[in-house]
Amino acid sequence: MDRKLLNMYFIMGSSDTNRPLEVLKEALEAGITMFQFREKGEKAFKGESYEQFARQCQQLCRSYGVPFIVNDDVKLAVKLEADGIHIGQEDGCISEVRRQIGNKILGLSVHTQTQIEEALKAGVDYIGIGPIYPTLSKKDAKAPIGTEFLYDMIQAYPELPIVAIGGISEKNVSEVLETGVDGVAVISLICRSQNIYNTVDCLRKKQKHIKEKCTKSLN
Repeated sequence: MDRKLLNMYFIMGSSDTNRPLEVLKEALEAGITMFQFREKGEKAFKGESYEQFARQCQQLCRSYGVPFIVNDDVKLAVKLEADGIHIGQEDGCISEVRRQIGNKILGLSVHTQTQIEEALKAGVDYIGIGPIYPTLSKKDAKAPIGTEFLYDMIQAYPELPIVAIGGISEKNVSEVLETGVDGVAVISLICRSQNIYNTVDCLRKKQKHIKEKCTKSLN
């Protein structure tokens, strides 16, 4: 897959904001590069409403040419012909998920180097490493692993597309990007933003600045 798709990876469900479709549209207009539909929580849509909401998000993504990724739900991803699926360590056999989705994008959340090795063997398209920092977006989130582990894994597996996730904010995103990671995945940073365009634009400028600085240092 094109690693640039991971640059600004937005994850969202109806529990993350009281105006999900508006937030997604603003984020798409601002320039996010990939979207993950993650409908979790006590107030999450169920049944037909769940599928309808997913289709609405998918249609918005298609309008802007941004990949629509489904979190965990393989059945929904196949039914909607989503661009891909992202699964966690407890969401079933990776090879079986690959069989069901064919050549669609397959992402996997990892927390250890052993899990990364297994992901490589299973042929995932990218991995999400985290949580980098403490996060309130997931009640069952693992302990934060920090940027040092992230940097080490990027150095160890240069061929593997990697996105960082968990507790990433405008204050610490530069530290994350300086590891050389392909991109950052965020929920709260965009959902709670007072100006989504400015937030995404700020991330884009920081990515560009850090890449240019790294290029100069190599030369």
